[in-house]
Amino acid sequence: MQTSKYLLANERDALWGLTVSTVGHEEIGPGEPYPTKGHADGYYFNIEKGRTLNEYQLLYNLEGEGWFQSSHCPRTRLKAGDMFLVFPGEWHTYYPDSAKGWKSYWIGFRGKNMDDRVRAGFLSPDKPIYHVGYSAAIESLYRTAYDTAMKEAAYSQQIMAGIVNHLIGTMYSLERNILLSRNQAQVDMISRAQQRIRESLESSLTIQQIAEEFSVSYSNFRKLFKEYTGLSPATYQQELRLLRAKELLTTTDLSIKEIAYRLNFDSPDYFSAKFKAKMGSKPTDLRP
Repeated sequence: MQTSKYLLANERDALWGLTVSTVGHEEIGPGEPYPTKGHADGYYFNIEKGRTLNEYQLLYNLEGEGWFQSSHCPRTRLKAGDMFLVFPGEWHTYYPDSAKGWKSYWIGFRGKNMDDRVRAGFLSPDKPIYHVGYSAAIESLYRTAYDTAMKEAAYSQQIMAGIVNHLIGTMYSLERNILLSRNQAQVDMISRAQQRIRESLESSLTIQQIAEEFSVSYSNFRKLFKEYTGLSPATYQQELRLLRAKELLTTTDLSIKEIAYRLNFDSPDYFSAKFKAKMGSKPTDLRP
């Protein structure tokens, strides 16, 4: 059984940065033929020959198992809880295991927002499969996208674009956190370190001292911290201090010099330069 909706987007919608072209879901029982009928021109494909689309598609295998293959990815088994991303211009094929079938959702889209993420290396044809497990939040997002598409109300493209962004962000975050949590002790250490840094913004506590508190080398601590947060601990500390400085500038009468030294910057000039680089304005601009 397959239910789907194909959508149109106007030139104004395209300026939003992302438009949705199709959304749907299907349930394929063991031994049932695949692909199902009812696909629009350009979407139906022979599983042996595969196909190439001019859009992205993000699919979620909720139940059952199957197979995926693309120009950049060898034939790989899909399990329940796997999501996979199809890229425009990329040959691919996928299908359920004939002995198990599957229940899956999909949404197709295109736009500059996605192209930028691919260029930045967040998403790549070299890694099209994401192991996220069962997620009620992801299933709900697909259902909401389908319901929105069926109603096809004014400006529904903007709603669905938001859903796609939410889906991709959730997928990306879930898999990263699943991988990181395989060593829970390290995750707990970094979480405690983040709290330690936040609590000591107005002290002279160094990152080296924090690493020593957790009995790990600075280099290993820095590597783990950046892997978990995306920032080096020193950058994390400095950016929190700059945010604290902004708060002090707008809520107290402390001088810029006092704030700089209170937050352990080397000098007021150094503080001002870092503040402008981060905030886009000078500390004096926040003062009447």
